[in-house]
Amino acid sequence: MSADAPNTSLAPVFAFGLRTPDAPQISVVAPMYNEAAGARAFVKEISRALSGVSHEIIIVDDGSTDETRSVLLEERAETPQLRVLAHRKNAGQSRAIRTGVLAARAPVIATLDGDGQNDPADIPALYDRLTRADAPKTLAMVGGERRKRQDTAARRWASKAANSVRSWLLKDGAADTGCGLKVFYREAFLRLPAFDHMHRYLPALMRREGFEAEFLPVNHRARAHGSSKYTNLGRLAVAARDLLGVMWLNDRARSPNEISEL
Repeated sequence: MSADAPNTSLAPVFAFGLRTPDAPQISVVAPMYNEAAGARAFVKEISRALSGVSHEIIIVDDGSTDETRSVLLEERAETPQLRVLAHRKNAGQSRAIRTGVLAARAPVIATLDGDGQNDPADIPALYDRLTRADAPKTLAMVGGERRKRQDTAARRWASKAANSVRSWLLKDGAADTGCGLKVFYREAFLRLPAFDHMHRYLPALMRREGFEAEFLPVNHRARAHGSSKYTNLGRLAVAARDLLGVMWLNDRARSPNEISEL
């Protein structure tokens, strides 16, 4: 992972990619809900993956009802770059991600699921891809695409079907938007419309704003602790409405193509 400053050519008029001298190079944002059993190991794993790189770890406790919060506060004594934000009540993964991004101090954000199934060791490769010197000037996000998914057959089938329908309707060029591991410019994310479940449509929303997204294969691990917060039926119940909403947003988008300061 390069320690150089990120590529600043994305949109100079908005100073994308620039960071103040005291800001970390990258902010890792992860939402958690009832993940007490794996929270401490998860934070340590992120810290090891980014050793030697200035970073902060922002865990957003999304209204957990177990000991997640107290475990994180104990870990903070050993991991000074850890910041713990807390929702008073559960607001969902997209809102927790947005809470973390709003609080982040770095110009580049890495998100991953707080259940430990995403591998923090993949973050540097996505970061380097995003900030490489020859990156397209409109590249704003690099997303992970899970290989050898460690989920049940039913979940893999449901995800594959949903991704196929979404990709066909939105033309977002993404094969796996359900992967929580993504690296993007903070300022680009904050230009996107915010709504529940938006984290599953980031490639389409980025393209709507005139940005580009690229993808890299990443590792996927079996859940070691806790239980999934979603069911296939639960996802299906909101997927159609979300798709229609994003299609409407895309249809109503009007891009200036390029912005110049004169």
